[in-house]
Amino acid sequence: MNGKHLLRMSDLSNADILEILALADKMKFNRQHGLSHRLLEGKTLGMIFTKASTRTRVSFETGMFQLGGHAINLTQADAQFGRGEPIEDTANVLSRYVDGIMIRTFAQQDADDFAKYGSVPVINGLTDFAHPCQILADLMTIREHLSALAGLTVCWIGDGNNVCNSLITGALTCGMYVRAACPEGYDPHPEVLAKASKNPAFALTRDPREAAEGANVVFTDVFTSMGQEAETKKRLADFEGFQVNVKLLSLCAENVMVQHCLPAHRGEEISAEAFSLHAAEIYDEAENRLHAQKAVMALLMGGAD
Repeated sequence: MNGKHLLRMSDLSNADILEILALADKMKFNRQHGLSHRLLEGKTLGMIFTKASTRTRVSFETGMFQLGGHAINLTQADAQFGRGEPIEDTANVLSRYVDGIMIRTFAQQDADDFAKYGSVPVINGLTDFAHPCQILADLMTIREHLSALAGLTVCWIGDGNNVCNSLITGALTCGMYVRAACPEGYDPHPEVLAKASKNPAFALTRDPREAAEGANVVFTDVFTSMGQEAETKKRLADFEGFQVNVKLLSLCAENVMVQHCLPAHRGEEISAEAFSLHAAEIYDEAENRLHAQKAVMALLMGGAD
């Protein structure tokens, strides 16, 4: 990897992504065959959470353990920056204790500021703008199941949120065709659209059927994300017709995959039947968060050549 941090998918070139995935594949093989890869022996990851998590915390903490290192969990209640200390101070001091920082928070600027003021690698575990670790796991899963990335067609059905932003950027970087179907008022971030719209491999539509036609991979996410609970009733109405179900999947390629970053609200963004039919690849996707993040940590924190 050429960069010092992973803050957004645009930080990664195609070569960077393939390097991460190759190492992640190796780590997954080693794990399945009882082989160790303690590449971060004696190193510590500081994990900052101002937004709750299940998969992010467990995968990063377990990953550091498997790499021979240690992870420290800091919630907003635990850390001084959650009580008014400037990020500049927290980042400077933490950099003198730990070898890397993972942050899962709301504002992208917070992650950017930790990278700006600290002196150790910073990994974005999720912000409202981007979720690069999720997309690396997704790309890893697609390559496992379909043996390639370039030339495949992926479609996003639903809210143009942080996962959608990162998917568009990451998939286009890998030479994939990307279609996003979002209701009016729920488009991906303007910064992402400004760049993606210059690429003929990208299309934005209001019609999920148009996006799904012939697609190799279908992505979705909850209609109401954490922090948006007050909007639930409106969002359910606005997203009517955007459910991933068997009827929609019948328009896709014969061996279509479904990816969902979880948690899933069956009966809302995805039907129970569609989830059940594609549960194996969705759970593979969740597992691959562990392996992809281990590869990122090893490459950024000095545990891989």
